Amino acid sequence: MGSADDGNSSYGQKAFKRSKSHFADRVTADGRDGWPVEAGRYRLVVSRACPWASRAVISRRLLGLEDALSMAIADPIQDDRSWRFTLDPDDRDPVLGIRYLSEAYDKRESDYPGGVSVPALVDVPSGKLVTNDYQQLTLDLATEWTALHRDGAPDLYPRALRDEIDTVMAEVYEDVNNGVYRAGFATGQEEYEEACAGVFRRLDLLTSHLARQRYLVGDTLTEADIRLFTTLVRFDAVYHGHFKCNRWKLAENEVLWAYVRDLYQTPGFGDTVDFDHIKRHYHQVHTGINPTGIVPLGPDLAGWLTPHHREELGGRPFGDGTPPGPPPPQEQVPAQGRP
Repeated sequence: MGSADDGNSSYGQKAFKRSKSHFADRVTADGRDGWPVEAGRYRLVVSRACPWASRAVISRRLLGLEDALSMAIADPIQDDRSWRFTLDPDDRDPVLGIRYLSEAYDKRESDYPGGVSVPALVDVPSGKLVTNDYQQLTLDLATEWTALHRDGAPDLYPRALRDEIDTVMAEVYEDVNNGVYRAGFATGQEEYEEACAGVFRRLDLLTSHLARQRYLVGDTLTEADIRLFTTLVRFDAVYHGHFKCNRWKLAENEVLWAYVRDLYQTPGFGDTVDFDHIKRHYHQVHTGINPTGIVPLGPDLAGWLTPHHREELGGRPFGDGTPPGPPPPQEQVPAQGRP
């Protein structure tokens, strides 16, 4: 998620097209792109507001990479230079020493095309951006960083299920993850209706699928569940109203509401979600859609912690592994962002 080239007011004023990640280097076990996996070398820059960045936050927690891969949390409210570190003392990231994520982009390449997006992986010694490839980053955390995983880390991208996981993720990306944005940033009625219809057509299919099994692929949590969760957890809070995806609320769909609550209550998922950051970012940054910048009071968050009964479908969340421990104190979500 990045800033529009023409500023926040351009959201909803021109046709929406998601940019491909310009920086697609990979951090791998063999270092073939020049970036070997190494504890302490890289810093993950995220926004808790952003669903694409939230995938990396959840993966890092589930895999137990907190000590090996430090994390910077950007202010959910961007200015004309995009993501900034105004949550930190002196408005500066304490590890990278920069005020804006764009400074790491500039060190890598000046006059690069596109905006400044998160998640971003930055090389701490040089201060250069390594990658902003949100699609590949979490897959690499699961498969290339295995030497640094915690004991009991789950296999989020099991080799035997990768074809099925890839298919599910592609469908969810097209219709749901990106579909809500195409609906919300549509500039015409026909464009909006096509995108919105696609969102709910896919959600209906997912409802039928998840009525029969606890997780999307196999009987354990995988990358596919992470990618669906980060959109569903934002659905009623922002996509239903702000992006006009309002055929029904998630809380009105018995299956999907239970599914997302099951994940939310699973260690590593809900403990990374900050509803305050989510609501303020969408409603205050997208001034082309919400020119007043007013942040809605609702929805009521109390339901997130209610029983879901999904365990009756079986399944083992972490497979042969174990849940992660609590997040480090400095990474815990503030009380105003939790139910």
